Amino acid sequence: MAMSRLIRHGYFLLIPLCTVLTAPAQQSVTADAARLAAIAPRMKAFVDQGVVAGVVTLLMQDGKVVQHEAAGMADLEARKPMSRDSIFQIMSMTKPTVAVCIMMLAEEGKLALSDPVEKHLPEFRGQMAMAGRAADGAVTLHKPARPVTVRDLLTHTSGMGPTPPEGLKELYYRMDRPLREAVLAYSQVPLLFEPGSRWAYSNTGIATLGRIVEAASGQPFEKFLEARVLTPLGMKDSFIFPPEDKKARIVSLYDRKEGKLVKAGGDKLGGDAMNYRKGAVYSAPEFGLYSTAADLSAFYEMTRLGGVAPAWVKGPGATPGKRLLSPAAVSVMTKLHTGDLQAGHNPGTGFGLAWEVVKNEQGELNLWSVGSYGHGGAFGTHGWVDPAKHLVGVFLIQGGDQTTVKYAFLNMAGAAVQ
Repeated sequence: MAMSRLIRHGYFLLIPLCTVLTAPAQQSVTADAARLAAIAPRMKAFVDQGVVAGVVTLLMQDGKVVQHEAAGMADLEARKPMSRDSIFQIMSMTKPTVAVCIMMLAEEGKLALSDPVEKHLPEFRGQMAMAGRAADGAVTLHKPARPVTVRDLLTHTSGMGPTPPEGLKELYYRMDRPLREAVLAYSQVPLLFEPGSRWAYSNTGIATLGRIVEAASGQPFEKFLEARVLTPLGMKDSFIFPPEDKKARIVSLYDRKEGKLVKAGGDKLGGDAMNYRKGAVYSAPEFGLYSTAADLSAFYEMTRLGGVAPAWVKGPGATPGKRLLSPAAVSVMTKLHTGDLQAGHNPGTGFGLAWEVVKNEQGELNLWSVGSYGHGGAFGTHGWVDPAKHLVGVFLIQGGDQTTVKYAFLNMAGAAVQ
């Protein structure tokens, strides 16, 4: 197919032709070829300026990849170029995959979103909440009006804390305790507020959801995730504990210090990135996944299609066209659940079930439509779905000046696909 014809039909070819042709054929929105073409040089400019070491971007419209580029280096010191299949620690972008696991189990009748957490994890029985703190630091506790529910965990309204308690402070760096042991410790920490009364981002709450997956399914969280989500979607480069044959493609992590990019050490989530989580046993439902842009596009496109694996997924165990979730499950996950609570990380957003959801015009400042949903990660990564534009977007970096580059891509993407 000639380039002029591709542009006339609303595509701009930045990837091999076969990738476009294998996707389902729909065209109800348009992509601006010139605006799409401007993304790659803008990302390269950030790399050349030393803002980030490297970046991978991907845009998919109506199931067709219209932009997928890599710029810069996966490892500056080794002079290893970034590639489109480079593997990133996606950190909190893991969280929506946990929600999908929970919804699968709900559809099988093994749990309900309204279930008290203690129904599945008895160690949560009798959990107390903070009532106040005296001038001398003494904490007053009281019994909460109701126990924490599965829905509270999914919406970050449980009152559970953001990070592990004293005694487990090194867990996020060493990953040296199993999930069941960590969640047992989390259950003994008083809630910060009454369940449902406030929104506060809770990593320990998402970890608890992972443990509920284990209790309800009888499988380790990472095994359930692999068997029920990653493999059916052909996400062959997504995992929590890196296999030996994938390590060479894992991107180095950088800090920006005094205007320069410096390779990060062991004081980051997951520890030293170049240690590849050696010896880790903590499955980290709150931040554990590694992935690629292509793998993530399959996950996001599945949700955009209402729970169906895209027709173009492939690989051992992939199930193109198979329904993984009901439309009702996807709908309830991706709609607003936090109402008028101050919630989310961006202006004009709230939270669904482990997804950040755009709820008003303030949320459109990144050129997202109302109803768009997505999630970011600690090292600057981000992925989102804009149903109104039939758009899936993925942005992957590993540290540096995260905000500048990320929001440049978000706005360029929003302008390019209408």
